[in-house]
Amino acid sequence: MTATVNKVMEEATSGGLQKVEALLGGSRILARRLTSTLDAHELILSGLPASALNHLVGQLVFIDKTESLEKAIGISLRTWQRRKDALAKPLSQEQSGRTWKFAEILAKATDVLGTQEEAEQWLERPAIGLDNRRPIDLLGTPAGVELVEDHLERLEYGVYA
Repeated sequence: MTATVNKVMEEATSGGLQKVEALLGGSRILARRLTSTLDAHELILSGLPASALNHLVGQLVFIDKTESLEKAIGISLRTWQRRKDALAKPLSQEQSGRTWKFAEILAKATDVLGTQEEAEQWLERPAIGLDNRRPIDLLGTPAGVELVEDHLERLEYGVYA
């Protein structure tokens, strides 16, 4: 039974991993194929390519680029503009971790809500289950990220409170 549970968890993680990888530009931009969470860990430690952040921001359909960078990823518009001119330099570990987490939450919200546009709108709207705070506003701290992830999980299973 444990082997079955582990296999199901591995498949679920792998599917989410591939969706995050795609939001960040895939193996073409990341310069490697991610096959496990440990691969993602190593990539974040070494720093995501700046072009991965550019790709993610370019994929956004609803979220204001300035706001998403500053609130979710912790990079000001000016810093992002400088990073666009220095694509060879990887993001810092902190910037990489926050970029990865934003992509992970966006991928999960897309799965739960059906489309990326719906997921982005959900991130921008106050949520009753988050004390009428916008999920995107909570992504600046680990505690806020955990609240958003828990809320998404409750939505996925139909528990709204």
